Amino acid sequence: MRSEPSQLENAAGSSGRVSLLGPADVRHLATELGVRPTKALGQNFVIDPNTIRRIVATARLRPEDVVVEVGPGLGSLTLGLLDVASRVVAVEVDPVLAAALPATIAARAPERAAAFELVHADAMRIKELPGPAPTALVANLPYNVAVPVLLHMLERFPSLRSALIMVQAEVADRLAADPGSRVYGVPSVKARWYAEVRRAGAVGRNVFWPAPHVESGLVALERREPPSTGVDRRAVFAVVDAAFAQRRKTLRAALAGWAGSPARAEELLRRAGVDPGARGESLGVAEYAAIAAARAAEESKESGS
Repeated sequence: MRSEPSQLENAAGSSGRVSLLGPADVRHLATELGVRPTKALGQNFVIDPNTIRRIVATARLRPEDVVVEVGPGLGSLTLGLLDVASRVVAVEVDPVLAAALPATIAARAPERAAAFELVHADAMRIKELPGPAPTALVANLPYNVAVPVLLHMLERFPSLRSALIMVQAEVADRLAADPGSRVYGVPSVKARWYAEVRRAGAVGRNVFWPAPHVESGLVALERREPPSTGVDRRAVFAVVDAAFAQRRKTLRAALAGWAGSPARAEELLRRAGVDPGARGESLGVAEYAAIAAARAAEESKESGS
């Protein structure tokens, strides 16, 4: 047992409720924990307090918001969120980081420690969270799991009214792309099933430790109701997946397997008001929902006859 308090134990800020982590704090804490950031978990820790303040400000959180953070790591962003939100629930898969985070919060945000809760789990397996329903998602997500985690959280927690995620710039571009864009694809469409999506800024490499080899970007989402076609998410997503599995083909050809034949695909597309000669990258989420609805209507008619 250590006989002297660590740097963190003396770190509660003299002004404000929270003392953010700086570069020396992050490295010191990592050394204490024996943590070396791993590529497998996409661990790049934010070491710049000004970037944390910027992310929190961009998230436009309300004092009553309950924030869920995925992948809090050493707690850089967690501390910033605690300074403005009613409550923060952090989901961390790494056992060492999960075990250490409550002590970091207690040391650097003692007045806000009761508003923090740690969930040691894989975010992709989360089905519920403790306490009041979350209203906002704010997270620094590894690029290799960013889209699945985002979509899972939006699906699982309809109480989320907004999200702000920091991801690899390429992923940010794909999520925020509009129909017709070169990078518009499956993530673009599926994110728009749940929300309005926009690029919310760029983040340089030097605010991370270790510095990644790529630039990062912020993506903001505001929840909205999905297209009102009467079909569920899974039916619409099946059309999206089929259309982009062969994105260079026309929809008549790309949806042949999904529909049962090219002729039936063309018939369903025309019923949905979509040009069979168009490609998947030209359609918005409402048009995909209309295609799924056309098939559902046909199947309902066939089953009733």
